[in-house]
This record gives sequence, structure tokens and C-alpha cells, in this order.
Amino acid sequence: MDFSKFLDANFDAVEWVNAAFRAQKDAPDQKDAHAATLVMKLQLFIQEVNHSLEETSQQAVQNIPRVLREVESVKQEATFLKEQMQLVKEDIKKVEEDTSQSMKMLLDLDAIKSRMKAASDALQEADNWTTLMADVDEVFQSKNTQAIADKLMAMQHSLSMLAHCGDYEERCQHLETLKNRLEAMLSPQLVSAFNTHSLESAQTYVKIFLDIDRLPQLYNYYYKCHKSSLLQQWQTLQGDNLDKPLAEWLPTFYDTLLSTWHKEIQWCEQVFPEAVRVVSELLTQTLSGLQPSLPACMDTALQDNTLPNLMELRQIVMRFIKNLESAILETAGSISGSHFYDLVNAIHAPYVPYLLQYGRLEREFMLQEVSCTQMEKRDLIDCAQLLSNSTSKVFKIAHEAVDRCIGLTDGCGCVGLIEALKAMFQSYCQKFHSALGTLHAAGGLDSIAPSHAELGEDWSKFQHALKIIQTCGELFLQSEEFEMELIGSVLNTATSHVAEAFSPTKITNINITPVSDNPFKEYNYLVKEDPVQHAVFVDLILKLKQDKVSLLKEVMDGMQKVNEHAHKFTFSIVFHQLEAQLSQISTMEVWTTEGGMLAADLPTFSLSPQEYITKIGQYLMTLPQQLEPFTSQENPSLEKALETGKLPYPPEAGSATAEHLADYWLGAIARGTMHTYVEAILKITELTPNATRQLATDIDYLCNVLDALGIHASESLRNIETLLKLPLSQYGETRGTIPDRFVHIIGSIRSVHET
Repeated sequence: MDFSKFLDANFDAVEWVNAAFRAQKDAPDQKDAHAATLVMKLQLFIQEVNHSLEETSQQAVQNIPRVLREVESVKQEATFLKEQMQLVKEDIKKVEEDTSQSMKMLLDLDAIKSRMKAASDALQEADNWTTLMADVDEVFQSKNTQAIADKLMAMQHSLSMLAHCGDYEERCQHLETLKNRLEAMLSPQLVSAFNTHSLESAQTYVKIFLDIDRLPQLYNYYYKCHKSSLLQQWQTLQGDNLDKPLAEWLPTFYDTLLSTWHKEIQWCEQVFPEAVRVVSELLTQTLSGLQPSLPACMDTALQDNTLPNLMELRQIVMRFIKNLESAILETAGSISGSHFYDLVNAIHAPYVPYLLQYGRLEREFMLQEVSCTQMEKRDLIDCAQLLSNSTSKVFKIAHEAVDRCIGLTDGCGCVGLIEALKAMFQSYCQKFHSALGTLHAAGGLDSIAPSHAELGEDWSKFQHALKIIQTCGELFLQSEEFEMELIGSVLNTATSHVAEAFSPTKITNINITPVSDNPFKEYNYLVKEDPVQHAVFVDLILKLKQDKVSLLKEVMDGMQKVNEHAHKFTFSIVFHQLEAQLSQISTMEVWTTEGGMLAADLPTFSLSPQEYITKIGQYLMTLPQQLEPFTSQENPSLEKALETGKLPYPPEAGSATAEHLADYWLGAIARGTMHTYVEAILKITELTPNATRQLATDIDYLCNVLDALGIHASESLRNIETLLKLPLSQYGETRGTIPDRFVHIIGSIRSVHET
């Protein structure tokens, strides 16, 4: 029987019993016998375990005294060891005190020995220098460059030991002269090796120049050889394409530089210790030494149509930068080091003066684009269509400007872009105002001369004027959308130039570090060339991140003024006919014509309103149906413009605001009608008694029309109606309830015939 399972930490008695019976293959009637056998075996095993426990316990009890004795012995030995260590410590301290003077003497002797050894070495090196100096001319005459290099290397080592000699500087100068002599001797072979890409020779010369600490001078020979070839290719390319645009042949030169990188890096990696830096410096020196320079060629190419041509050239150079970056990453695996920053600066340098002027260039270009946008026509229908079409044109210009800013400046010119956009939209708004002014003058709205046309017979002008208001609403909606897109574009591109850790509370004395170490990815020309503008740029980005600035607030304010102008123009179209009709009232003959006794004795209710006031009433009654189609239909642009527009003759302070825009317009026109009617009545010079009753009837008719429209008659109109119906003898009773101005004027024009 396997008793090991009883040692299992997860022992299960039921499982063990079941397993024991499963292992038994006897007949079912023998299970009792098998169980009895198991019980007997377990009892025997228990007895055995008990016996083992008893023996183990007996041995443990017997061993306890011996263990205690051994522990006590170890304790005594530990105490003895502690005492011995204390004695040794005291002995060591005594030895140190007794031998300190001797140790100091030994140290002094060792220092003397070291100095003597150094003096001996210096004397040997001085002697070696003298020997080397005596043999150097002979070695140079042998023209064995390797032997000469070894000799100069030995002299250089000797000289390092003679730094405290009085003639050290003179010896250094002499050694440099010998190095120059060797370099002059090797220069023809160096030029030949670099020009022919002789690998074995170049490797030999690199070792020689490395040994004599002249590797930078060797690099200069390499630069001079290959730079002259590249500069010659530039001059040839420029001379062959004098009559062609720069954008046509500049990519060819950039392709030449790119192929130079691929070709030279493979060779230089087998020759120079720092191949990537060497080839980078070659390209940098080439770009800086072009004759005629690239900036001079650009000045000629960008004399006309500057911004589009600059954009084309910028796209060319950005493609070159992207391809060069890929080539460098393929070779070096990473981009880090000051030589890459120098290379990037050399590539961008010709374009930086134009990038610094980006704001001005963009402003001039967009203003020119807006000036070419046709917006004025004397015909209202044509002008409304032109103004509607201009909306898409002006925002197309704005979106293209944003794309140019990102493409040209990588977002760094966003401050100049915003100012240019403001100037462009301001110019656009001025043209919009001018177009409305032209329509106003062409429509004869500046004059209130009597018109022969029937009042309200042509509502098409009003409809087209509402289309202009709708255009204003479209301007609002597109401006809001454009501003959101502009903020998104600025943050997506320009944020990379501002470190996330930059504190917004320290906007002055800015020292921004690039977020990335790759100069090919992020090039911020403002940091070096215009720190003040860079501070403004960073401030703008931080405010945009915190939602503390609106980029186009001035633009929205200008468009609001355009919208108000459009509202006034549209209101004038509607109200001008009423104003022309009302302007004739003061000169009507009916006010001075005597109607006879019969007319005077007629009751007031028998009088009918005159034709002029019935026309005005009918005109007002038709307004709701003319306004309703434009305010009931779903038209977000028109709703936006009407919500923010202001009309003449606003409601009095504290009065209820119209719920619907149609009611707002109707109220403004009605208030204007009442105001003009009151002023026209006050200009009447005299009223006959019958004319007085007739005028009161006309006013009453107008008040009824206004009531039908849901508009309350003005207090001034009601006061005049009261004074017309009131006997002159009772005018004194109106003091304090009716303004004196009305009382005096109405009393004066009535008293001519009633005194």
C-alpha cells in the first residue's frame, strides 16, 4: 500500500477510500473483506507511526542537555574572541602610532622617486626630440609619406612631455610647419584619390592624417574636390536654363544633391570615421557656396506673382527635404547632431527672407484676389446674385490662404495669416458696403420725391433684397465654420513647434525647445530670425489651447455691420414707398378747401378715409403675406442674418419683443409709418374744420389697420387724433397729459379757421 498520499496537504479521505476500492478488482461480495484488510493495514501503519514518534521524542529529550552545553561553550568562545579582537585592535593602533613617522618618510621617498622618473623621462624625450629633429630632413627627402608620418607622430608624442619647457610654443610651431610640409607633399595625391574615389589610397591618407591630428584638414580636401564639381554643375544648369522659370530646373539640381548623397555615403563609410557628418557637411557647403546664389535666382523668379511662385518653389524644396530625410534614415538609422541642423538651415536659408515676409505677401495677394471679385451692379437682381456668388469665392480665397500658410511656413506664419485674413475680409466687407451703396443710389432711395408707381405694386425688389440679407447670413455661418477649421489647422500644425512643458505664465524671455530632435520634421525659422514674432506666435498657440481668443472677432464685427447695412437697405426698399406717399400729406389741398355748411354738418361716421391713407393701409396689410414665405420656410442662412440684424425704428424699451421675425419687421415698418405720418401732419400749415374731421378719420382708419395687424398705435398718433377731435376751448385741459409741442402745433393749424 502507498502511504505517501497521506502526506499530501490537500489529502481527501473520501477520495482515498474510493481510489483504494477502484484499484481492487475482486467480486462485489469480497468488498467487505477488502475493507477489513484496509482497516487492519491502517491500524498497523498507525501503530508504526506512533512507535516512530515515541522513539524520536525520546531521542530529542536525551539530546537537550548536550545541546545546552554546546550553546554555552559557543557563548564562551565568542566572548573570548571579542576580547582577542579588542587586543588586536589596540596592537594595530599602537603600531600605527609607532610607525607613522616611518610611513611618512616612505611616502616622501616615493614622491621623490616619481618626480625623478618624470624628470628622467623628460630628459629622454628631450633627447629624443633632438634626435628626431636631426633626422626629420632626411626622412622628408626620402618622400616616404608613411615614414614621415611616423616621425611626426613620434615628435608629437615627445612634445607632449615637454609642455613645461621654455621653448614649448616654438617647438609646437615648428611641428605644425612640418605637418604643413607633409600636407603640401600629399595634396596632389589627396585630390587625385578623392576625385577618382580610390578606396585604398584614401584609407591610407585617412590613417596618416588621423595619426598627426590633421583629420579636419583632410575633410577640407574632400569638400573642396567634390564641392567644386557640384558648383560647376549648378553654373552649367543655371546657364542652360536662363530663359526658363526657376521652378522648371531647380528640381534637377536637388536631384543631383540627392544622388550625390547616395553615391558619396557608400564610399565615405569605407574611408572616414564619421561618414554621415562628412557628406552632410559637403551638401551644406555646396548649398552655401552657389554662384550665382539661389537667393539671387529666386529674387529674379519672384518679381512677378510672388506668392504662387514661392509656393511652387517651396513645394519643390519640401519634396527634396523629405527624400533626403528618408535617405539619411536609411543610412544612419537616426537623425541627431549639429551637422544635420546646419544642413537643414542651409536648405531653408534662401526661403527664410520670404517666409519672414509671408504675412505681407499673403495680404497683398488676397487683397488682389478680392479686388478682382465682381460685386457691384446697378441692377438689384444682378447685384444680389453677384453678392451671393461672392461668398463662396471669398471663403475659397481664405481656405487657399490657410493651405499656403501650412505649406510655406508649417504653421509658423499663422500670426501673419490671421492679420492677412482680417485685412482681406475687411476689404470684402468694404466692397459689400459699396455695392449696397450703389444699389441704394440706383434705386432712388436717397430721394423721397413722389412716385407715379402704385404703392406696393412691385414686391420683387424686396424679395431680392432679402436674398442679400440671406447672403449675410451665409457669411456668418461660413465664418463660424471657417474659424473652427482655422483654429484646428493652426493647432494641428503649429503646436509641434511649442514644447508641451512650456509654462503659459512665462511668455516673455521665451526659450522654446523643439518637441522632436529631428530638424527635418520641424523647422521654426522664427526662433532665430525673429524672436519677437516667435513670442507672439507662442502666445497665440497657448491662448488657442486654453480657448481664450477668437481669431476672427474683428471679421465677425465687420460682417455684422454689413448685415445691418443690408437690413437698412431692405427696409428702405419697403419703407421708401410709404415715405414717398406720406411726404405729400402736408401739401394736400384738401386741408385748406372749405367744404360748405352741408359737409360741416355731416356726422363724423359718415366720412370716409382718403385714398392716400387707404393705399397705405392696404400696403401694410399686404406685408405679412410678403414676409411669411421668407420666415416660415427652413432657411438657416436667412434666419441667422435676421436674428442678428437691426432695423430702424426699434421697439421702445420695456415693450414686448416680437416672437416671429415677420412680426419684428412688420412692427418696424409700422412704427416708421406712424413716426413719418406724425411728422408729416405737424408740417401742415392750416386745417379747415372739415379737414380736421377728415384728418381724424384718416388717423382712425390707420389705427384700425394697425389693430388688425396686432400693432398698437403710437402714443403720438393717438395724441394728435385726440387734439383733432377736441374743441379748441378745451385745449387747456390737456396740459400735462399731451406734449406741449403737439398742443401748440395742432392748435395753431386749427385756429386759422376756427377762431
